[in-house]
Amino acid sequence: MPASRPSAPVPERRGRLLGSLAVLLLLAGLAAWSVLALQPPDPAPADAPATAFSAARAGVTVEEIAGEVHLTGSDAHARVVDGLVAQLTALGLDTRVQNAVGTGQAGPGETEMARLRNVVAVLPGTASTGRLFLVAHTDSVETGPGAADDAAGVATLLETVRALSAGEPLRNDVVVVLTDAEEACLCGAEAFAASHPLAAQGGVVLNLEARGTSGPPIAFETSRGNAALAERYAAAVPHPVASSFAVEVYRTLPNDTDLSVLLADGDFTGVNTAFIDGSAAYHTPQDTPARLDRRTLQALGDNTLALARELGGADLAALARPAADDATYFPLPTGLARYPGSLVEPLAAAALLGVAVLAAVDRRRGSSLPRTLLGAAAALVPLVLAPLAVGGLWRLLALVRPGYAVMTDPWRPGWFRLAAVALVAVVVLAWYALLRRRLGAAALRTGSLAVLAVLAAVLAALAPGGSYLAALPALAGVLAGLLPARVSLLGGAVAGAVAVVVLAPTVALFFPALGLAGAAAPAAVVSLLLLALLPVLEGLFPAGPAGWRTLAVPAAAAGLALLLTAAGLAVDRFDQQHPVPSRLAYALEADTGEAWWFSTEARPGEEAARYVGTPRTLPHDYPYVRGVPVAAGPAEDAGLTPSTVEVLEDRRAGDERTVTVRVTPQRAVGFVVLDLDTGGGRVVAARAEARDVPAGTVGEDQLWLTFHAPPEQGLEATVTVAGGGPLRLRVVDGSTGLDGLPGFEPRPPTVDTAGSHTADLVVVGATTDLG
Repeated sequence: MPASRPSAPVPERRGRLLGSLAVLLLLAGLAAWSVLALQPPDPAPADAPATAFSAARAGVTVEEIAGEVHLTGSDAHARVVDGLVAQLTALGLDTRVQNAVGTGQAGPGETEMARLRNVVAVLPGTASTGRLFLVAHTDSVETGPGAADDAAGVATLLETVRALSAGEPLRNDVVVVLTDAEEACLCGAEAFAASHPLAAQGGVVLNLEARGTSGPPIAFETSRGNAALAERYAAAVPHPVASSFAVEVYRTLPNDTDLSVLLADGDFTGVNTAFIDGSAAYHTPQDTPARLDRRTLQALGDNTLALARELGGADLAALARPAADDATYFPLPTGLARYPGSLVEPLAAAALLGVAVLAAVDRRRGSSLPRTLLGAAAALVPLVLAPLAVGGLWRLLALVRPGYAVMTDPWRPGWFRLAAVALVAVVVLAWYALLRRRLGAAALRTGSLAVLAVLAAVLAALAPGGSYLAALPALAGVLAGLLPARVSLLGGAVAGAVAVVVLAPTVALFFPALGLAGAAAPAAVVSLLLLALLPVLEGLFPAGPAGWRTLAVPAAAAGLALLLTAAGLAVDRFDQQHPVPSRLAYALEADTGEAWWFSTEARPGEEAARYVGTPRTLPHDYPYVRGVPVAAGPAEDAGLTPSTVEVLEDRRAGDERTVTVRVTPQRAVGFVVLDLDTGGGRVVAARAEARDVPAGTVGEDQLWLTFHAPPEQGLEATVTVAGGGPLRLRVVDGSTGLDGLPGFEPRPPTVDTAGSHTADLVVVGATTDLG
């Protein structure tokens, strides 16, 4: 038997342990500082200086806008628009309403359009070099009053313009664009870009959004070639929370906002800002003025006002064009770190080279290259297992609290987020405890750095703005690893500090961005952080032969994870202010009297399960669930009157047939769908309310047009079809609200409408043969 290594003297072991604990305590403090530095400031009072932003003053506007649901086309929305016109006019801005029809492409063969009212106001500059566009949207979803999304953005712009008007005049023109129909189809931004004269020459856009009710406002999206804009942002804003990695992630997502539409137009550059914590209230009846965090509103306003002043005095002609490249940037406790995109590849290459050098040094110190390679392969294990474990935690919580199954994030997620971090620590520490004696601490440390370096290189190629997440910790770890053993703990502390300030804010921002339902991503980042801290964590483990003490550290982390999970369950309980979300909808086919309850919940909760059964595809197409299996159940015919169809013109020319119809809703609806079966023909052209339907529908054998806010006197639409047989037009109209439907029972106080287009949706379809 090989001789076992002698144990280190007790004082030496105690010194290693105390040293590691002291360093970990300091790093924990640094992590806390990094995260707390992201938090918004206290709100300014109503008597704040006239040239400053006041959340108290802006909050009054939020309350005026979000006192009720104000869906596009509704009377409530008309009152919001009229009030905003009056306020902007009173501030001295030239304010007009753009009445238009906007369009949006929902998918192949599917088009969305909306009748809308954009509010456009101009604060003229003294010697304008271009236009600065301040953009937010005035409409809410059908299921909530929209205090955060986006009354907060609108109120921020009004308070910003008021503060700008009270100060020195700006050099550049400022154009306030309060769009309509953003929630429906982004149609307001499209109509502005397509037909408003102020949009013709483009400019720089600051767009304000929300996907929650609290947390720091994050600059999460920019136009490409953002180096110049990032420089201005970093120099101007007092509460900078921005990450080039977030920009890279958002570019891969199917999500869109008004800024997406304006950037696609090609004449604009810009920055998109949103706050995202408290997402349980997003698009729900709980998105009220009282729930909106005034600290968040203050940070949003401070940043918007500062950046508006910065860009208001800049050369916008240059900033309205993309720069040569994107910048890399990320938050630090003291501000925003930033460096040019040209350094991304060199830093990634330096990390790879540095790991190779460290592996060679390790070999001279007694750790073989095969062990280092095994260490690198082994480092992939926690990067896979930790996200799986955190995903399992969320599934387990959904079993304990079934209401979580339809949520992205709990109402009070703080303790659960800490539990997820502790669970990642369990995985990494258990992995390290099991392998450190077999492969050696040096092999696991260098192997982990190799994984970081390779990840940096991959990101440099695929998502350059995110490469810093791996490159900087890898480089710091390499430099620390090259230090002599007598100062290894100090080197590990410095390298750990770099990893903490780079990665801890990303973890803190990822959790609300993706919710616990998507916490696998922040779990992976936590794993990277802990792998970078291995030299410090080594001191927690016994130096002698392996024994039960080796597992004491991961066992302690497991105990902590259990305690934090229990605390989360104790704190986060459903009640009237924090209800269980429920998605339930009603569909009626008026021709036959067939009716269904349906829910888009993957596993219908207790409330929806009272009405629906197993997943199935409904026998007719309805908006938002077209061809998608849903949990459904039979319902009674509610006797709702469908929209009427009147043929205004029907003419033929060769093999083409042009039909003009007027579709008139017989009840208050938010939209109508024109579902035209061409009988095997081809759609040549289509118009609705004098606006051409986008070309994406042309050439299809079926027209599926969703028109939001149809006129009370009826929607006029014209379709030209080539070839085919008899035409059949099916009209589906949609409204919100299940109260009064036969068989529907009021929900208990602890259950409320989910934030979804299919929550409380009522759709009625009927078919007309056009011959």
